Amino acid sequence: MVVAVVAPGQGAQKPGFLTPWLELPRAAAQLSWWSQLAGTDLLRLGTVADAAEIKDTAKTQPLLVAAGLLAAAQLPMDDVSVVAGHSVGEIVAAQLSGVLSAEAAIGLAALRGAQMAAACALAPTGMSALLGGDPETVAEHVAAAGLFAANRNSASQVVVAGPLKGLQQLAEHPPPRTRVVPLEVAGAFHTAAMQPAQDALARLAMGITVSDPHKIMISNADGTAVHSGTATLSRLVAQLTLPVRWDLCQACLVDLGVTAIIELPPAGTLIGLARRELKGGGLRGTELRGVEFRGIELLAINTPDDLAAARALIARHGPLSSEPSMHFQIVVTAAAGIFEPAELTEGAWVDRTTTIGLVRNRQGDVPIKAPGTGILTEWLADPGDPVANGQPVARVQTDSGLNAEASHQSLSSTARTPA
Repeated sequence: MVVAVVAPGQGAQKPGFLTPWLELPRAAAQLSWWSQLAGTDLLRLGTVADAAEIKDTAKTQPLLVAAGLLAAAQLPMDDVSVVAGHSVGEIVAAQLSGVLSAEAAIGLAALRGAQMAAACALAPTGMSALLGGDPETVAEHVAAAGLFAANRNSASQVVVAGPLKGLQQLAEHPPPRTRVVPLEVAGAFHTAAMQPAQDALARLAMGITVSDPHKIMISNADGTAVHSGTATLSRLVAQLTLPVRWDLCQACLVDLGVTAIIELPPAGTLIGLARRELKGGGLRGTELRGVEFRGIELLAINTPDDLAAARALIARHGPLSSEPSMHFQIVVTAAAGIFEPAELTEGAWVDRTTTIGLVRNRQGDVPIKAPGTGILTEWLADPGDPVANGQPVARVQTDSGLNAEASHQSLSSTARTPA
């Protein structure tokens, strides 16, 4: 039983979506403080600003990050194993995984939004969602219009970006059996048009202090877990000009055995994708990466009224132990290759010096270490199995009473280091 919390990206915002959250104690004060850090009035933007104003990239990005953090603070996140975010939502995931402080997350979102807004002003560009169609035919039409695939959200949804002229051409002459939906964003995000923003953000991000994640954080770049705080920050910067591979992120959720997905506000977009692609919520199964996947429970949080259901969902799908000091951690591979477990039986005692197993490939043997002091409770891969980067191979129950540091160690402490 594994819970994932996900955060949406730009375009999910709606006028007034933060209004009900101000009823929570200290919410207004928290947003006021974050407004000072962001250099924009998040309280006003989330309550009374109209759709045109919250479309402004410089304002939208810190607003979305603030909303995600505000809601997540009301959840028992210690019992959540996996986090991910779409585009700017990755900053929320980075904070929830322990890579960034809340203040650093708000500041980074504000910097990112400002730099991307400046890049958008250099040329008239935009984005549109392309729904349905044959993938090869869709790719041909996109290229012919001078556009790029900026987000690959699922097998049936690609978000394209580029000059407004090209988007208009695609809308007037769409590929067969497709529907083109213009998006309320200011420019061609996740394309080379954002290179000036990426260059500026890379310089500014050098001043941000990071920590290694203590949860599995799935990267937009390729749908794998990242185990280093420095690598996570580097990927957050590089993602400005790289496509968002949410299709691969969803496939990774399958690989990790996720049984419940909760989307933070403003929610609906990612849950909708999961419902269609993963066939969750008790609908019929599907196959992703060869894994038959059935019955993921899905929940969208949009108001504080949804929090009770979210807490109950986490309680049902969270750690198997009823003891608050016990935590299950998933051990993932450090590289692709052939998995060879160590001579350990389920129930064996392990610590950080214990080699759980090896991944053998042409570069040699890559060791997989235990994430902390505890008990090897379950093998998730068999000897000789071919494994991918970031694939789960074992589950370890760590006892924070025996080793307090273990409860803060990354679930993906053996995930591969990004190139």
